Amino acid sequence: MPERTTEKTVGVRSTRQRSAITALLGDIDEFRSAQDLHDELRRRGEGIGLTTVYRTLQSLADAGLVDVLRTDTGESVYRQCSTGHHHHLVCRHCGRTVEVEGPTVEAWAESVAAENGFTDISHTLEVFGTCASCPARR
Repeated sequence: MPERTTEKTVGVRSTRQRSAITALLGDIDEFRSAQDLHDELRRRGEGIGLTTVYRTLQSLADAGLVDVLRTDTGESVYRQCSTGHHHHLVCRHCGRTVEVEGPTVEAWAESVAAENGFTDISHTLEVFGTCASCPARR
């Protein structure tokens, strides 16, 4: 998997709050909601408001430092991501996430876009299911 990007590599201004959120995201592998991240930050003694968490996550997402996806219930969840284009397999029970490359998806997206006269395309793909090790599967 490609290396992770950092605030410094994309020119995002570092603040105490942003550093605390980035550090927390570095400690977890699964996607988490802004509320979950805020709760964990408070448990760690960080005095950061929920609005600041949302704003910071949006800023980090805009800079390409976090992946954002919508769960099947419509909630936005966040996770620190590696560089490069990738897709996700996400366990809807435990949140385990696997980053995958999808050359077939890439070729299909390019083909469909070209057939319809589209250029400069982008896309996202998240596949939700139940992972092999999840107790919800049993």
